[in-house]
Amino acid sequence: MDEAGDAAASPASAVGVVPVTDPDDARLADYRALTDVALRTQWEPPHGLFIAEGELVLRRALRAGFAPRSYLIERDRAAALAPQLPGAPVYAASPEVLQHTTGFHVHRGVLASFHRRPLPEVAELLATARRVVVCEDINNHTNLGAIFRSVAGLGADAVLLSPSCADPLYRRSVRVSMGEVFAVPYARLEPWPAGLARVAQAGFTVLALTPAADAVPLDRLTTADRARPALLLGAEGAGLSAAALAVADRRVAIPMQGGVDSLNVAAAAAVACWELARST
Repeated sequence: MDEAGDAAASPASAVGVVPVTDPDDARLADYRALTDVALRTQWEPPHGLFIAEGELVLRRALRAGFAPRSYLIERDRAAALAPQLPGAPVYAASPEVLQHTTGFHVHRGVLASFHRRPLPEVAELLATARRVVVCEDINNHTNLGAIFRSVAGLGADAVLLSPSCADPLYRRSVRVSMGEVFAVPYARLEPWPAGLARVAQAGFTVLALTPAADAVPLDRLTTADRARPALLLGAEGAGLSAAALAVADRRVAIPMQGGVDSLNVAAAAAVACWELARST
């Protein structure tokens, strides 16, 4: 077969698919060095974008109404997926080009860049939610993604983030949440921690999750405490700050056994969300 015949048979030459062979191609700028957290933090929010990894996450972003900027698909999958991908160019590349561009082996073979949307106002979320989760200084993207997945699956309605929390739309957070971060409304709560007063003024009981000795076991909360709870979570290891604890209505704990004082914050969020939803 001649060179023209090879090109015609290649999935990357299908209609609607743009072959890319150079990892330094300017059209792939959105996907550059995806494992470099500092670089991505400087690139993604200022440019109003986020990256979805994997077909499931990509489809959930589309379902949630996010507008695509572009798609980057492993060339053997590109022709089959392209007709299903609306609104943006589909770039097809070899596994080697994908790895050189992104900095890791893209074993799912599917990436997409999406436009961000403006965050809702805190007052808007508080007016429509019954249960919220509030995160202070949670900078581990894996934990944050897992918290969003628990919130989506266990009955909370929204997430409020302190100014120093990690970006929920960072690729690792999105992936760990299985795209559920797109289904959960969230906003930044400022100033911190004084902004917690706004949560209380909206009719929520702020429940600070802590292993402190004076904390009330979650299963002993009153009906009034459970009516509109705002579950306050601190960073792994450090826990909640003294300032945040000081403005909480209640200190609450998950009863532990075997000499273990606490759970990983993502696991604790799941247990606490389940308990607070169970009573309603």
